[in-house]
Amino acid sequence: MGHAGMAAAAVRYLRAGPADGSGRATHPEPVLEALPRPELRCVGENERAPVDQAEFRRVLGAFATGVTVITAPPPPPPPGADASALTEPPAGFACQSFSSLSLDPPLVAFMVGRTSTTWPRIARAGVFCVNVLGADQGELCRRFAVSGADKFAGVTHTPAPATGSPRITGAAAWIDCTVHAVHTGGDHLIVVGRVRALDTADDTMPLLFHRGRFGRLTT
Repeated sequence: MGHAGMAAAAVRYLRAGPADGSGRATHPEPVLEALPRPELRCVGENERAPVDQAEFRRVLGAFATGVTVITAPPPPPPPGADASALTEPPAGFACQSFSSLSLDPPLVAFMVGRTSTTWPRIARAGVFCVNVLGADQGELCRRFAVSGADKFAGVTHTPAPATGSPRITGAAAWIDCTVHAVHTGGDHLIVVGRVRALDTADDTMPLLFHRGRFGRLTT
């Protein structure tokens, strides 16, 4: 399946679930079917990549950014099962590649690797919350950057108001979104979110990332 086909398939299956009357999507069934593992090469076997990957990383590392954790709620229990039947933790991963996109309508975007094991879980939920990490949350960022164990163990969070996605305590800001569109970009996906709710902690400074190291603003 080509890049355009993958994007079309992703958008086709991103259907909003019915609301339960509170304005929160219930999503009783997955809204995105699993896609096949993609071929990540963006140049032909007989082509030479125009830029060395190590040099690309080194130069782009000069661009200082904030750091976010993208979260999504766990899947609901099977029909007829009690809520206590939930065994899967919420989904989440550390994301440096995040940006505002549009004011009208309010859109944001994040980029995720096409081989990410967390992205399919977020896609199936059809919703996500962007947690802009605070200056003291570097260790939490490292936790969410690792695949495998329950990343939420010991992490305090509350449901975001529109989607129920985890809103991490201590974050400098949070943005609650539904998935609006998915586009391909080389070995990554560009996920566009429609903002449903958001807020900021005015007394919390953001965590910064520059040349592979965490930092913070000084005043």
